[in-house]
Amino acid sequence: MQTDAVLTMLQEVAAEVIEPRFRSLADGEVMEKNPGDLVTVADREAEVILTRRLQQAYPDALVVGEEAVSADRSILDQAASADHWFTVDPVDGTKNFVHGSPDHAVMVGEVRGAEIVRGWIWQPQHRASYVAERGAGVMRNGEPMTRVAPDLQALRGRTSRRRWVGRALPGLTPMDLSWACCGVDYPRIAEGVADYLVYGSTMPWDHVPGALIVAETGGYAGYLDGTAYDPKTLAAPLVVAAGRAAYDRVVESGAELA
Repeated sequence: MQTDAVLTMLQEVAAEVIEPRFRSLADGEVMEKNPGDLVTVADREAEVILTRRLQQAYPDALVVGEEAVSADRSILDQAASADHWFTVDPVDGTKNFVHGSPDHAVMVGEVRGAEIVRGWIWQPQHRASYVAERGAGVMRNGEPMTRVAPDLQALRGRTSRRRWVGRALPGLTPMDLSWACCGVDYPRIAEGVADYLVYGSTMPWDHVPGALIVAETGGYAGYLDGTAYDPKTLAAPLVVAAGRAAYDRVVESGAELA
């Protein structure tokens, strides 16, 4: 599928099964996969459609969807050896979606081996799209994105881990809570709203699209030992920053996050 066609697919699926349920979820349409881990009918229906359409276009590729993995964890094992695979997060930020926050997104990423080659994020309520191709940059709503290097003496950090909120790494200001949605978090780094993110969980559907968006706007995602983000592992914590210098600055201060 052409890059624009994949974005159109995300927008169509969102319009069909996600947007009509925003702030309109009925009783019985929200469930718990695990305590505190919510899923809705919109998540499940959107993933089925996205997976089917990707499989029709790429019959030899593996599709790694969040809800599919919830039902069959072995799919992650298949991804570890897959040559061509896609990640699908049908409603990233489900808890936000359930509670009526516009900070949720639909995401798809494409991986060749362990290299992320394309990524798509669609924020239905913000009407914002982010499309990245390796080596070709990022388009936000059809316009190229650029990012100014952050001030290393005043880095603004966010974290998805509530127990880390308010923690000040040595020489850095306290971290604020992220937007609780990778499909919003990563674009905020690319847009300059924040300078770095620290994550304690690294499921590929959460991070593949955004990691490429950040990389293509001059950023870097990696682990505390300096190695780059690898979508085939679940290593953590993960530090995402608006540039390699900013990443190095955070990692120098962040050993206590291990």
